Amino acid sequence: MRGLHHFKRISVFRSLFSLSNATLLEPLTTRRSLYSLSGSLSSAPYAAGGYCRETPPLYSPWSTVQRRGVKVNAIQLRPGNVIERTEAEHKQQGRGGASIQVELRDVDSGNKLNLRFGSEESVEKVFVEEKSFTCLYTEGDTAFLIEPNTFEQVEVPLDIFGKAAVYLKEEMKVQLQLYDGRALSASIPKHITCTVVETQLPMKGLTSAPRYKRAVLDNGSTIQ
Repeated sequence: MRGLHHFKRISVFRSLFSLSNATLLEPLTTRRSLYSLSGSLSSAPYAAGGYCRETPPLYSPWSTVQRRGVKVNAIQLRPGNVIERTEAEHKQQGRGGASIQVELRDVDSGNKLNLRFGSEESVEKVFVEEKSFTCLYTEGDTAFLIEPNTFEQVEVPLDIFGKAAVYLKEEMKVQLQLYDGRALSASIPKHITCTVVETQLPMKGLTSAPRYKRAVLDNGSTIQ
């Protein structure tokens, strides 16, 4: 998989991938995918000096997890960091090849960094397991889910649902993306039903009704 013509569309969904001397990625599914990046940041400096050495692709699916534990920032890159692509912008320069500016976020630490990749860089996919669960309930920052066939119960942090966490309800069917038995990403159905509990009252003296009306949903979120 080479070239950046795959990235002319900016995905509204997030993609998970792992840095292994970094490379750009192509989404594995239409929603979220885990990637192992290899062989592009051989000249990226460490904080204490020196440079990243070329390393071979991951030897086993567990390598990504085993090699975690290092914080990431713009000048400190380490192989094996699981990060999330939150934004991507394709650019065509007047001279030289095309490039893509990518905003990344470490899934565990939450640290963000921005990287630019060239069109000659490639990617190695790391496949994740996707399983269906049913939401039992939420408590604090944790969602309690159950696998409907095996009745396996798991606890996952709400933040892996992203902004969709506010719409999570009891008995809702959700999808978990698992890597080595660990939940890295989660998603809710594309279409859900919410109840409007409050709307904005019309203001006296207005000659015409406003174009948009504020409404509060049963989950506490506000829409217009």
